[in-house]
Amino acid sequence: MITGINHITFSVSDLDSSIQFYRGFLGMKLHVLWDTGAYLTAGDTWLCLSLGEPDPAKDYTHVAFSISENALSELRAKRGEMGFKEWKQNTSEGESLYLLDPNGHRLELHCGTLATRLAELENSPYKGLVWC
Repeated sequence: MITGINHITFSVSDLDSSIQFYRGFLGMKLHVLWDTGAYLTAGDTWLCLSLGEPDPAKDYTHVAFSISENALSELRAKRGEMGFKEWKQNTSEGESLYLLDPNGHRLELHCGTLATRLAELENSPYKGLVWC
């Protein structure tokens, strides 16, 4: 059975600008890079950037990364300076910033946890919510 997320791979059209975004802006740790890719980490989350022709989803599909409230405030201020676009405004529990990476991949930087989300659902349940 599945025990967790092993890694996330994003297709990128420009490896250098993607590394700058994930390493320079988001603060991920770069471990290795090669002509067509790179491996970075954020905590225990392993991210692979692979040179290709990105075609990100245009729906609500996205990857959410955990971030502290202080770090999120800092990134909000830097986001405008660096020109990164928001693709959604936060409407759920916990502070979030929804950004597009340089290739249009949808990301969420989120301060909450599953526990805080479930606690909020006890107070304000979604329509049709069923506890399992």
